[in-house]
Amino acid sequence: MSRLDSETKRKLREMGVSSLVDAFEVQDDTLTLGMVFEERVKLAVDDAHATFTHAKVEGLIRRAGLRYPNADLRRVDMLERRGLDRGVIAQLGTCQFITRQQNVVFQGFTGSGKSYLGSALAKQACQHRYRAHYIRMPDLEETWAAARDKPGGKEKWLRKYSTFTLLVIDEWLLDQPDDSVRGMLLELLERRYDATSTVFCTQYAKKDWHQRLGSGVHADAIMDRIVHNTLWIETGEVNMREHTATAS
Repeated sequence: MSRLDSETKRKLREMGVSSLVDAFEVQDDTLTLGMVFEERVKLAVDDAHATFTHAKVEGLIRRAGLRYPNADLRRVDMLERRGLDRGVIAQLGTCQFITRQQNVVFQGFTGSGKSYLGSALAKQACQHRYRAHYIRMPDLEETWAAARDKPGGKEKWLRKYSTFTLLVIDEWLLDQPDDSVRGMLLELLERRYDATSTVFCTQYAKKDWHQRLGSGVHADAIMDRIVHNTLWIETGEVNMREHTATAS
């Protein structure tokens, strides 16, 4: 198959398929010698699609706002010592919990690697081409406070945060929420319930959540939308920040 002429390449680029043009350009004649037309086209399309997929995944990861952009579930250190089940971590990596609209809680002491695990899980979701977003609870509250006083701000904010396929909330319940934040959490989790997945990274055990949520009807309702379809994973007592600092 001869090379594409300049006019054909111009038209393809104009149609937004530059990656296909590039795939044809880099085809090695010695490797494709003897291939029929259909085979060379298929090879070029496969290469162009791989480039497109990689670019899409990279874009999803970039927009997810990960605390640890290089986090990787396959490189979680000291699994056994931390009491983490290798099989459970591997299962999370398949992202089947997202298709089941399940939530995940990473609960453990300060420095036990919760933020890393939350970032790694969000990144894995991006690699499965899901829209994921990472945010610390104090920052979530701050964006809510900024939005709620603007015309239509509440609805726009809720629409944004309810539609991420995976939302990672780090430092969950670090500060006890006030009435406005409790109302926001109830509405947000109601919209996400049975439709999307949420990851909570927290140092507080489940038994402490109700009290930190104010112990009232809002606390009941918020807990009800979290606890029934959630994977609870304890991240142990090993201080991974200390371990990393010592290792380096």
